[in-house]
Amino acid sequence: MPRAKSPQGGPTYSERVNGEWLIRGRDGRLSVYLTSDDTVLCRAERTRGGPWDPPRTVGGDQKVQPGVAVGQGSDGYAHLAAWRPTAAGEAVLMHSTHFRPLLAALDWSPCGHGHPNKKGDRTGTPAVAVDAQGRAHVFVRNIGTGISMVAQKEKGGWDPWRDLKGQGVQGPPVAVTGESGCVEAYAAVSGAILYWRQAQPGTIPVREEPLEAPVRPGTLRALATSAEHTTLFFTDDDSGDLCAWRPGGKPVPLLPAAGPGPIAAVRCELDGHDCTLLAQRSASGRVAFAAYPTEEETAGAWWTESGPQLPDDARVALTKDHEDRVVAATLSPSTGRLLVTRRKDEPGLALKAWQEV
Repeated sequence: MPRAKSPQGGPTYSERVNGEWLIRGRDGRLSVYLTSDDTVLCRAERTRGGPWDPPRTVGGDQKVQPGVAVGQGSDGYAHLAAWRPTAAGEAVLMHSTHFRPLLAALDWSPCGHGHPNKKGDRTGTPAVAVDAQGRAHVFVRNIGTGISMVAQKEKGGWDPWRDLKGQGVQGPPVAVTGESGCVEAYAAVSGAILYWRQAQPGTIPVREEPLEAPVRPGTLRALATSAEHTTLFFTDDDSGDLCAWRPGGKPVPLLPAAGPGPIAAVRCELDGHDCTLLAQRSASGRVAFAAYPTEEETAGAWWTESGPQLPDDARVALTKDHEDRVVAATLSPSTGRLLVTRRKDEPGLALKAWQEV
């Protein structure tokens, strides 16, 4: 994606973030992560529900390449992973922890390279999941087009890199921690979705039976939906339908995808029911929302559009604020505009007016 200058004269933004780029920190403040030139930036609320501060650099002075990944642990800490160039044709994966939105993140520190020679060029955008003990697990496509992983040790440092196998991975993987505390990862290949899961927290993820499906690369999104299950959302490249899949079952078409890009998803309470809320930039350029009872895809869902028309590169994110109200945000790398809305304190999914922050 080309980089572009914000019309307000702000930073130059680049590729989208893989993972939860809109999060609620441990102190209840919201923050967003974005990449700019050769740095990662964070914008955060000055007070909970209040005005937003200007972007601040994350990870110190070291330069990193576009394509950062963000994952958040149950402790509220954000873990980031990105590639740093070390020499011509060589790069190393770096990691940083951000404890609270208004505090400086830890400086970038290396977690190595999945290549057997422990060096080589950038192989793809990473994904990050954080287990119940607060240990980051970084997944990335390797030189053999499969997936490799490295995990933090419980008392500091990193375990050895593991080749999780697979071949032909297209687009970035996605990673998620289930309510059981087990880390899972998914990746798209031609005609299928590859899937890895820890048998128990702290173990090495094992490759499970893949799902044969005409998946559209770049549309995977995983969400923990119950104590037993994680639901993976993806776009069927043949039908154009947005599908939901829980390993061990069959994918269920939910509704036609609103647009070509990835969706955002969050669990929330709507009128006393545990629901899954989805959001996506629609083909018309606005944000489309759809909700249904969690893990009850057969109940049906339909899109409702909201907000202004957005540039083609705009991405949507969902989370909940310090009052557990749904918050939606959109960020366009080509314009640098960050728009935010929140759910009103009334029945249904009524949203406040979108505001640029």
